[in-house]
Amino acid sequence: MTSIEILRRLVGFDTVSSKSNLALIDWVRDYLERRGVASELVHNETGTKANLWATIGPDRDGGIVLSGHTDVVPVEGQPWSSDPFTLTERGGKLYGRGTSDMKGFVAVALNAVDRFKATSLDRPVHLAFSYDEEVGCLGVPTLLEAIRLRGIRPAACIVGEPTSMKLVVGQKGILCADAHVRGHECHSSMAPDGVNAVQYAARIIDFIRQETERRYREGPFDERFNPASTTLHVGMVRGGTASNIVPRDCHFTVEIRHLPIDDPHEILQSVENHCRRTLEPEMRAVAPDTGITLSVVSKSPGLATNPEADIAAVVRRITGDNNSFAVAYATEAGHFSEAGISTIICGPGSIAQAHKPDEFIEISQIEAGDRFMQALADALGRKAAA
Repeated sequence: MTSIEILRRLVGFDTVSSKSNLALIDWVRDYLERRGVASELVHNETGTKANLWATIGPDRDGGIVLSGHTDVVPVEGQPWSSDPFTLTERGGKLYGRGTSDMKGFVAVALNAVDRFKATSLDRPVHLAFSYDEEVGCLGVPTLLEAIRLRGIRPAACIVGEPTSMKLVVGQKGILCADAHVRGHECHSSMAPDGVNAVQYAARIIDFIRQETERRYREGPFDERFNPASTTLHVGMVRGGTASNIVPRDCHFTVEIRHLPIDDPHEILQSVENHCRRTLEPEMRAVAPDTGITLSVVSKSPGLATNPEADIAAVVRRITGDNNSFAVAYATEAGHFSEAGISTIICGPGSIAQAHKPDEFIEISQIEAGDRFMQALADALGRKAAA
């Protein structure tokens, strides 16, 4: 099978994060078994999703992980020109959900399995395909814990998020938290007797806005990123039951996209301190049972790999590009790095196409990914290592 034929099969599996990815994982496991490669599945708690781990080459420490996620974002409400779960070729581009983010990389990695097996590898190549990356990188931590318990110690990792085959050595981290403001309900004609949860939520949200704008002005800054500072963002708010009722509850989400040098927990703590010191005393002066809770629901560490790291040097030799970059979007790379694995990001396709209707990857990018994998196999061969 070619990479495009594999991609056609992968796109055909509807692996939106709200659904199971097991049909795709089973197909990949069978594909590997037919090539004499055993794989291990690490399921979620309910058994409805799974990560896949497989090793090609010698059973020894070191080697490189090729990491990709199998889930995709939803398509509902998007004006697609063709079936998002049927790979469609038009004008040198392959359209379908996940083509760029990031089943294109999974396809070229799987297509390279025969090449890796035919090479006398000096170091192993590991395949790591995860679930639920798009909803907070929920799957990869369980996979990393499983390989840690097995004593597997890879030396490096290539996360194949779409970078147009450019070397990326830095990414922002992300922390998401749920905020719940518990007010005191009453008739709106008696508003001073109540505690308006929506209005107090608005005050917290305004504090978050001010904190972001302060960071725009004062930093810290890392000019590799755009924007160059950590940002805080509120993306969803819900509260209240009727226009003539002082609302008892309001919920909203806080997203912190942080520079690798920033601690997102300290930033969230500053929001919590504002709630505890300024807002809750006012609220409880009216109704003692009111309050504010902030709960972390997901996080993904930032990435700050040394551009001179061995894995970065390997990628530069293969691509012939001596530049390296940093990106503002989050990936699973921070988790691999936090686990002590030297990690970079490099994959086919453009992040500009991700999450959009009519998502596509250029055929030329798939071809570039194939050439990359062939060169990687050659670089890992015993003759190359000698």
